[in-house]
Amino acid sequence: MSGQSLVADPYISNAPIAPNAKRLLLAGFMAILVAGVGFSIRSSVFDSLRGSYAFSDTQLGNINGGGMTGFCFGIIVAGLLADELGYGLLVCVAFLSHLLSAVITLAVPATATTASAYQHLFWGSFIFAVANGTLEGVANPLIATLFPHNRTHYLNMLHASWPAGLMIGSGISHVLGDKLGYGWKIQLGLFIVPVVGYGLLFLGQKMPKSEAAEKGLKFSEMFKDVGILGALIACGLLAIFFGQNVFLPLAGLLKIQPSTALDIGYFIGGALLLTVAVMTRFSIGAWVLFVLFIAHGLVGTVELGTDSWIPNTGNSLFGAGSGFYLLTYSSLLMFVLRFGGHFIEKILGLSPIGILLCAAVLACLGLNLLSFSPTLGMALAALTVYALGKAFFWPTMLAVASDRYPKTGAIAISMMGGIGMLAAGLLGGPGLGYANDRFAGKNLPAAYQEFRSNTVSQFLGQGETHGIDPIKLKAAQKAVADNKATEGQKAAVAAYQMGNRQTLRADSAIPFTMAVIYLLLFIYFKSIGGYKAVHLAGTHGDERMIGLPVEPARGVS
Repeated sequence: MSGQSLVADPYISNAPIAPNAKRLLLAGFMAILVAGVGFSIRSSVFDSLRGSYAFSDTQLGNINGGGMTGFCFGIIVAGLLADELGYGLLVCVAFLSHLLSAVITLAVPATATTASAYQHLFWGSFIFAVANGTLEGVANPLIATLFPHNRTHYLNMLHASWPAGLMIGSGISHVLGDKLGYGWKIQLGLFIVPVVGYGLLFLGQKMPKSEAAEKGLKFSEMFKDVGILGALIACGLLAIFFGQNVFLPLAGLLKIQPSTALDIGYFIGGALLLTVAVMTRFSIGAWVLFVLFIAHGLVGTVELGTDSWIPNTGNSLFGAGSGFYLLTYSSLLMFVLRFGGHFIEKILGLSPIGILLCAAVLACLGLNLLSFSPTLGMALAALTVYALGKAFFWPTMLAVASDRYPKTGAIAISMMGGIGMLAAGLLGGPGLGYANDRFAGKNLPAAYQEFRSNTVSQFLGQGETHGIDPIKLKAAQKAVADNKATEGQKAAVAAYQMGNRQTLRADSAIPFTMAVIYLLLFIYFKSIGGYKAVHLAGTHGDERMIGLPVEPARGVS
């Protein structure tokens, strides 16, 4: 690979490599803040959207999923082209995409049918996510390059903007929606304010290239550590997206069978995988990076998928407005923990893999505790445990990939972010929505089937199910709160609440699986002398340092 070798990080200095590094860090912070604000407001107006357009939980999950799957396209394309096109052009594309998403989302009429409103909201969310992904495809490699000796700390600091955005967004919805009664359009439209903010901060700034690009590695060489194995994860998720979200809805218009629509998605995924194989001369890729990609898909599924349902779940279990307190509290903890992640790492003496292992155990425990919490106070205590875990997942995973595979430049961490968000959009949001519908429908007593929804809920080949009618559920929840509910309304609300709890317990299986993966990685790194960051020889370190073991990309070349 151009004769480049890997050397240990000598930790000569924690200083950034550019004089405008702190301004660029703030610009990246503001860019990811936009994503958090929009995500939080969209999740907080679920009840309003359900009541206005009679959406099922599965449909709401798909709309929220569109606000994540689009992220994959933005971040992967940005990661692939960042070193060729430059970060400045990508920021401009993201800025214009954010404005377009606002136009599409806010153009939905109040009298729109369920199907029409769904299309507006899904594609508005999708384009919003494309913009967010493009920005993160800029911010992640940019910060990793600017702070090469302290990536875990600064990437955690960068991604502290996500929970900050969640707090701001939930605060906007609580004040403008719950207290002042403004509609969902006014609430969602306010994400334009931080959009202008990041645009001004990036304006006129010079930004460095990635470490691999500076050393002159070719695009195909950067891709070899990803290889066929890494591309298999991304292409598999893209196949599901194209089949399920693009061609299946168009099956009637194209006059094809649903199974054919799904097959087209698999064909596109296979073609993309073959392209990567040819481009890398059939390099298998680094197996550790492949495992990290799998783990990050699970990270996106549990972290973002769960967060998207926290407001709805909180309001259902503990009364109107409770979701705001739960999301704000967990976001505040994430914000503080991500800023202090560097100190936790030093005090506890844990490597990034050790941090991830502990985080997965805590997240699993926290979700189970939340599912059994009878009061809002106990739910806040359970969320404390959960937040102690989920706070470190996303940025620490990016730091590990950047530390161990510098030859991939911006590609590996951009693909990792795309895999996480695509998994969240395809599996996390819709999967939890489907689980809510399925569990709630099964819990509804046979005597009160009039509360059963007529909308069929489906998810990735799982059996068809019917949840509880959203209009009747909303009326039943109000009647229960006012102590005027009939027995049927009480039964419907109880069934929905039990469904929420069962969904949380099912969700906890994901961080449990992650804990197993991180434990195996922890054992692996122990076997090769411990976890350490590595760099391309002569870039940021001393070429006399002995190279550390790194799983090589394997192929026929």
